[in-house]
Amino acid sequence: MTVRVRRAFEFDAPPADIWEFIADPRNRAEAISVVEKYDVGPNTNEVTWHVSLPIPILNSTVAVKTNDVERNPPRFVRFVGKSKVMRVSGEHTVEETETGSRLTNEFVVDGRVPGVERFFKRNLDRELKNLEAALRETLS
Repeated sequence: MTVRVRRAFEFDAPPADIWEFIADPRNRAEAISVVEKYDVGPNTNEVTWHVSLPIPILNSTVAVKTNDVERNPPRFVRFVGKSKVMRVSGEHTVEETETGSRLTNEFVVDGRVPGVERFFKRNLDRELKNLEAALRETLS
């Protein structure tokens, strides 16, 4: 089963400010609550998330190697993350509005072990709210 969540957030800030935040894979990693730590590779678009999922068969963190696979500054970034327990992808689109900007986010998680999809089905919307909160805090 695949879990997919798409949400859009409106900001009273210029698109360049939104792009500055969302284009940085470190900001995206820090906003996800199950990412305990992350390592930045030699290419700053490569980040390994060390994820802790509350699933009975997992008793340690899982390394999810993420990489930006498509970038169209200052409008769009798409990343893919792979590990032995899941594959995750995310797309972030920044658009100008009359009052500022809209950030549209889509996350897709494909679990490879039992319980991963169930966890993200219950929690992926919360993780997007964490991303929104981190961006709002940066903008304030």
